[in-house]
Amino acid sequence: MSIEHAQTRSIGVTFRADWVVEPPEAGRTGRDRLEARFVRQESASPTRHLRVRHHRGHTVLEFRGEIDIASAAEIAPYLDRETGRPGARVVLDLDGIEFFDCSGLRLLYRARSQVLDGGGQVRLVCTHALTLRMLRITGLARLLPPWPTLDEALGVSRPAGRRTGR
Repeated sequence: MSIEHAQTRSIGVTFRADWVVEPPEAGRTGRDRLEARFVRQESASPTRHLRVRHHRGHTVLEFRGEIDIASAAEIAPYLDRETGRPGARVVLDLDGIEFFDCSGLRLLYRARSQVLDGGGQVRLVCTHALTLRMLRITGLARLLPPWPTLDEALGVSRPAGRRTGR
């Protein structure tokens, strides 16, 4: 649970820190056993259309707003940096999008290719109905199957029914 947020701007990149309450550890004794700790988690927003964060050993690239030819040009260098690392474990999260055109599809395909070429893993989170339709029509849904949540994409919890996008 986040209890405080702080933002700072440095060299065109916005960092957001969430202070999260971490439960008391079982191995602690006495008064320390009952005290929770505050843990700082940082994420970077290199553009207003992309937020980069880390979750369970994966780099999560959260796309936001309208993903069109202009925003794709802003996103591409940051996407390349994160997906070009050998053995990268990447989640492309489209939950924050409002609009997504063929430029966005190119970004997804580019990210997938770079991650797989580097021997990594890539997952997609998407519930946006029109984007899911575009993924199915173009065949990208077969290459990059969409998941309804980040936890499901990472295999933390699997639904009893069908996945989104199938």
